[in-house]
Amino acid sequence: MSALSVESEPPGGSDWDEIVRVWEETDAPEGSKVEIIEGVVTVSPPPSEEHNDTAELLQERLYGAIPADCNWGIYQTLGLTLPETSNVFVPDLCVVPRPALRRGMPVHASEAELVVEVTSRSNANHDRIKKTRGYALAGVPLYLLLDPWHSGRPTATLYGEPENGTYRVLASVEYGEELALPAPFKLVLDTGIFPVS
Repeated sequence: MSALSVESEPPGGSDWDEIVRVWEETDAPEGSKVEIIEGVVTVSPPPSEEHNDTAELLQERLYGAIPADCNWGIYQTLGLTLPETSNVFVPDLCVVPRPALRRGMPVHASEAELVVEVTSRSNANHDRIKKTRGYALAGVPLYLLLDPWHSGRPTATLYGEPENGTYRVLASVEYGEELALPAPFKLVLDTGIFPVS
């Protein structure tokens, strides 16, 4: 992973706009993930086949779990902004109301109903610590962390009930066990389907 630091003052003004401009114009190899994490533009290498398989297998199951009356989409590679914390995260999956994407503006993380991160060996701590805090500060109702690198015991952890930048752990299971997503989702997820590197 590489990083490009951009000196900034408190986010929200022209400095934030400059950081976002650098993020948008970063020329990274195809498949790489470009994010802003605490004001630093970071480039992560393309994810592994197992990482991509995990995201795809979950996305497939989420399609049947979204209530029919919700106009929500499931997106990969959608940048979610958090200018108040100098972050732009690109989760592996996120469930966002479709109208939020059609306003011609960046999507604020608070618009997401669910975000999913699959850890990679090179940046697992971003997903475990910085993104957990960022999504909680934004008020994202549910954050699912799929962590095949967790102390040699792959785990799936569902966070919810965000308050003051902190989530409550709603469930944490080792791969192979079931994890239920709460309403409005209708999904009991068999984590045994996910590949382990």
